[in-house]
Amino acid sequence: MTVTPGLGAPGALQLASPDLLRSVFRRHAAGVAVITARGEAGPVGFTATSLTSVSAEPPMISFGIGTGASSWPAISGTEHIGVHILGEHQEDLAATFARSGADRFGAPTAWRDGPENVPVLDGVLAWLVCRVAARVPAGDHRIVLAEVLFGDPTGTGRPLLYHQGRFSGLRD
Repeated sequence: MTVTPGLGAPGALQLASPDLLRSVFRRHAAGVAVITARGEAGPVGFTATSLTSVSAEPPMISFGIGTGASSWPAISGTEHIGVHILGEHQEDLAATFARSGADRFGAPTAWRDGPENVPVLDGVLAWLVCRVAARVPAGDHRIVLAEVLFGDPTGTGRPLLYHQGRFSGLRD
C-alpha cells in the first residue's frame, strides 16, 4: 500500500469498513427528507439524508434505502413515491420517520393522499411525487432512481440538516 503525503497525520489512514464510512459521513452535513409510498397495509415512509438531484431533463432524483428497512417491501414494489424536504421546524417529524416501530402516520403527523395516491406530508418546505424508474443494487441498499411527475416548492422556512448524528438548522 502506498500512502500519499498530505493525506493526514500518521495513523489516520484506515481500511474501508462500515465504521469508517459512518465516521466520515457524520462530518458531512446533509439535508433531511422523508420518502413516502403507499404499501399494501397502508402508507409507509422513512427519513433519508441520501436524496440527490440526478437530472434536470428529464427531472430525476435518487435516494438510498436499506433492504432491511421496514419501508423496503413497499418501496420495492411501488410505482410512485413521495419526496418531502423538511424544514428546521420539523425535527420531531424527522425523528418519527427515522424511529423503528413508530406510528409514522398517526397523530401528530399531518398528511393527505396526493397525486398517484402517494401520501403527502403537510407543512414541508417542498414535496415531489415521482415515478420509480429503477432500483439499483448497491451492497445492502438499493439506489432508487425516480422521475419527477408533480410537486410543490412553496413551503416556507429554513432546511433541516443532519450532521454529527443530530438534526439541526442552519446557523447565521
